Amino acid sequence: MKRALRARLEREEFTEVEAAALAVSPGNEAHLHAFATEAIGPAGERSPLYLHTSPEFAAKKLLAAGETRIFDFARVWRNRERGPLHHPEFTLLEWYRTGEPYEASMADCAGFLAEAAQAVGAKRLSFRGVEADPFAEPERLTVAEAFDRYAGGDLLANLEDGRALGAAAGVRVADDDTWADVFSRVLVEKVEPNLGRGRATILCEYPTSEAALARPKPSDPRVAERFELYVCGVELANCFAELTDPAEQRRRFEAEMAEKTRVYGEGYSIDEDFLAALAHMPPASGGALGFDRLVMLATGAGHIEQVLWTPVPQAPIGPGA
Repeated sequence: MKRALRARLEREEFTEVEAAALAVSPGNEAHLHAFATEAIGPAGERSPLYLHTSPEFAAKKLLAAGETRIFDFARVWRNRERGPLHHPEFTLLEWYRTGEPYEASMADCAGFLAEAAQAVGAKRLSFRGVEADPFAEPERLTVAEAFDRYAGGDLLANLEDGRALGAAAGVRVADDDTWADVFSRVLVEKVEPNLGRGRATILCEYPTSEAALARPKPSDPRVAERFELYVCGVELANCFAELTDPAEQRRRFEAEMAEKTRVYGEGYSIDEDFLAALAHMPPASGGALGFDRLVMLATGAGHIEQVLWTPVPQAPIGPGA
């Protein structure tokens, strides 16, 4: 499957790159957690570093430096994540195109599904009894349409009223929930299980507040040019038309880190080189696809560790465990 996807990208004149795994900032999203380490210099001086959660910052620096089509089968690390669909270490396929709209990434996603399935002779993709045709054209659904269809709520009318959004969907709303908390709960509980059944779903036009690195839609700035690919109820890819305004990106990062500090008592530094690069980066679109999840769907595996060569050992629980 990896050979097939690599060959597809190379036929379209993408250059394969290899982003460094160590980064000064692992990503500035409130609920994204990194593995921390430190660099020790020859004189013993120390500076914090992190294993990257995505090669995104590095890839965009390369776009700013003049690359036009790039991809990376990147090993990435995310802390506080483990379960049937999550693992502390996994592989992301990230790819970027300059000068092309994010609809190009939608076409890429459809092509990846067909290419991967064909490579291993899979006529259906499946996860825990839910199936999808990898060769069918994906359904395209806005987030507002999905909320109306599956949660019974008017998303765009309640962009500042989490209680109303939650009440319409019939989900629990705690006193200290933010709007984003309620949005996420409705999405996970009411919407996601219905997506990607029979064929893939492209869920697009996320509220701008839920698209930290995507540009607002020019005709409706309430939503952003962000989409996620769902197959068999599984979120498989996250893609955007990239935000290239460094001032706006800084504002978003600072807001995300303030929320992270409020919830978790910690935050990450901002990669100043990345923000400087955005000022030179051309318009671009790109995405990140969970490669291990795609392998799961093509093979019918029920747990991500079934498709990893050497899963990370479970941490011992208590003395002698």
